[in-house]
Amino acid sequence: MLQDKDRIFTNIYGMHDRSLAGAKARGHWDGTGDLVKLGRDKIVEIMKASGLRGRGGAGFPTGLKWSFMPKESDGRPSYLVVNADESEPGTCKDREIMRNDPHTLIEGCLIAAFAMNANVSYIYIRGEYIREREALQAAIDECYDNGLLGKNAAGSGWDFDLYLHHGAGAYICGEETALLESLEGKKGMPRMKPPFPAGAGLYGCPTTVNNVESIAVVPTILRRGAEWFAGFGRPNNAGTKLFAISGHVNNPCVVEEEMSIPFDELIERHCGGIRGGWDNLKAVIPGGSSVPCLPGHVMREGAIMDFDWLREQRSGLGTAAVIVMDNQTDIIKAIWRLAKFYKHESCGQCTPCREGTGWMMRVMDRLVKGDAEVEEIDMLLDVTKQVEGHTICALGDAAAWPIQGLIRHFRHEIEDRIQVKRGGKVEIAAE
Repeated sequence: MLQDKDRIFTNIYGMHDRSLAGAKARGHWDGTGDLVKLGRDKIVEIMKASGLRGRGGAGFPTGLKWSFMPKESDGRPSYLVVNADESEPGTCKDREIMRNDPHTLIEGCLIAAFAMNANVSYIYIRGEYIREREALQAAIDECYDNGLLGKNAAGSGWDFDLYLHHGAGAYICGEETALLESLEGKKGMPRMKPPFPAGAGLYGCPTTVNNVESIAVVPTILRRGAEWFAGFGRPNNAGTKLFAISGHVNNPCVVEEEMSIPFDELIERHCGGIRGGWDNLKAVIPGGSSVPCLPGHVMREGAIMDFDWLREQRSGLGTAAVIVMDNQTDIIKAIWRLAKFYKHESCGQCTPCREGTGWMMRVMDRLVKGDAEVEEIDMLLDVTKQVEGHTICALGDAAAWPIQGLIRHFRHEIEDRIQVKRGGKVEIAAE
């Protein structure tokens, strides 16, 4: 269990002063200029040693990502772009950082931007996050007024400007290259890679796109050392992590815990257990709506909340947005609702996603009602495989995976529903 002294986000619940004075009292902006003076190579080296992996879903090593940025400028400026779009259903961790602890993010932006030779950073915030934008902008203004941003930011000798850009509420803009397109004033549609953003990103210049939480933990890691951060969690799954737990638990919450915490401990300690007791647990979506669900018995029997364990179960940690569903849940309808979301949010650029998301949603629609043929279950699974991995960005995968998880673990429920609707026996196709 994570001790209070080891928590990075000390005001995640907004119980304390979120102003600059409050942030400084809790240890932020303490010797920031000296941290910058460690030098680029040293900062990247510490980030690599800390084992921090991206907190936005993909889990790519953060220090390694920074190291892809060119060491010497070829005349083009470099940019840091912070992805604060957070539009995945069930995910609500970054909003708490921006609303209640914004200075962790702003200080992190300064240090990270220096490490990648960027004098300018943009925070791209989700269209629906109005109050979060206001809190973040107020904090940015406060930093400018106190010399922590702008010329010689925080006495570091580095000039740094930070801009907040408000999106218009499109989920696709959470994909890094679609975000860059939107930031440039174009329609949010993913770009082909390569070139990768580190070579040609925002305005064709070297760019790194990082999640809010990934950037906000940077100053504390530099202050406390890579070994401290790497001491939490299993190997290759280091550090502390914000978990956003929603659904059928007694106390839904966002909490900072150490990586690799057992699922039952996370739920018992912070959420007061499963609604109706552990025997009432039906399924869990462990990492935001784009990862496949896992059945209750798998999560009850020693589930570990980190990247590697969940990948071994053919799911994923994603953003650590844990959606808990009890036995009263119509799981087929729940997954249909996600299919409807992805169909609505597809940008339409890739044919498999444009056509496949609508097709999958309509078949799911019939499965919810029991109006389908049993053979259509395998046909639906086959279509998810044709969408998965055949699109420019991961939205096709995100639409396919929840349905694959449903069929993998709850096929019997789909078949039973078809049978009940028929009012008789149905020939169950052999798996």
